[in-house]
Amino acid sequence: MLGFSGADQPDAGIYDTCIRCGLCLPSCPTYLETMTETSGPRGRISLIKAVGESRLDLLGAGFVEQMWQCLDCRACEAVCPSGVRYGQLVETARAQIRRAEAARDTPRNRFLNALVRALFGHLELMRAAAALLRLAQQTRLSALAGAVGLRRAAALAPKISGSFFTASDQRFDAPQQRGVAFLHVGCVMSVAFGDVHRATVRMLRRGGLSTIVPRGQGCCGAIAVHAGDPDFARELAKRNIEAFERSGADVYVVNAAGCGSALKEYGELFAHDEQWAQRGASFSARVRDVTEVLDALDLGQPTGQVAAAVTYQAPCHLVHAQRVAGAPRRLLARIPGLRLVEMDESAVCCGSAGIYNLTQPEMAARLLHRKIEAIRRTGAAIVATANPGCAIAVAAGLRTARYDAAVKHVVELLDEAYR
Repeated sequence: MLGFSGADQPDAGIYDTCIRCGLCLPSCPTYLETMTETSGPRGRISLIKAVGESRLDLLGAGFVEQMWQCLDCRACEAVCPSGVRYGQLVETARAQIRRAEAARDTPRNRFLNALVRALFGHLELMRAAAALLRLAQQTRLSALAGAVGLRRAAALAPKISGSFFTASDQRFDAPQQRGVAFLHVGCVMSVAFGDVHRATVRMLRRGGLSTIVPRGQGCCGAIAVHAGDPDFARELAKRNIEAFERSGADVYVVNAAGCGSALKEYGELFAHDEQWAQRGASFSARVRDVTEVLDALDLGQPTGQVAAAVTYQAPCHLVHAQRVAGAPRRLLARIPGLRLVEMDESAVCCGSAGIYNLTQPEMAARLLHRKIEAIRRTGAAIVATANPGCAIAVAAGLRTARYDAAVKHVVELLDEAYR
């Protein structure tokens, strides 16, 4: 019977902390949809413990299915009275599965893994791919995707920005500087959400933070961690740590919730690396979501307004992993004319979760439908969020449902009011 081995194993000290109280179950999106024990955190922890104790095979179909069905949204962590670090368990379990399956991987899977590493490890390739996608979107060639079996991928693809926002040692000085912020540009954000970066720079400068965008930074590594490839995640993490150390900035600001969660956990990612553990922990201590930063700054009073009903979609990795819940709402409350309408289950995952909507399309579709129905009940004209994956999925769901609402980052709405 195949069990855990080598590096990046689920820690028995974590799964033995679970007291099986079940308080996590009502917060788990897949449990809410299936009402099945193994599709909830408690059941998955039991499966991981069974493999760790050699009572269950690592590559057993049921174990593999449940490790990948999990969204890794971390909602269970936020409500766990024992403080079980569930995300660490499922991410290391995936790493173990991936390594065990490597020997029997198909040529197709090996090609896809190499493609992911190339795109996220070399952002010039991602920008080239994004430019091709933009051309396809502008010329309607993307409609041909259905003919080659890529209809779902094309429907979920983000609208590529007219101009990319790349890291090229830019510096944007604040009129009255109170500090220096390092802006994390990331991968998908840089090609699909350049306007969010530009709005972020304007708002940080308004709050007195000069903003720098150093070369050398790159993907945060979240995609790699969630895919069970921590070695690649560490390669990417080292670039960001080194870029920040060279920059001399006071704070590392990120406007993508999934990236922020990964960046704040570099200390854990390098926990067993003597050379990088302290550097990773020191780096993560300086990482802040942009809503945390702006909420703490004196921005003055906005001169404009956003006269609309707005509902807030709380990104999983902001509210659950980073425990940032109040700041986005307080920022929205500053905007004249904006009427915030809370939606049901605002913090339940929309089904995006990185590339989950491609790898687990059926469950992702169920969760997205659940989210769109919650939005529809609010009657809101704008859905505010703080993560690119959420924005992409919710926008696609709204189009499918023919519900006319815009999807905007919290910072975009702030910028609109303050400009």
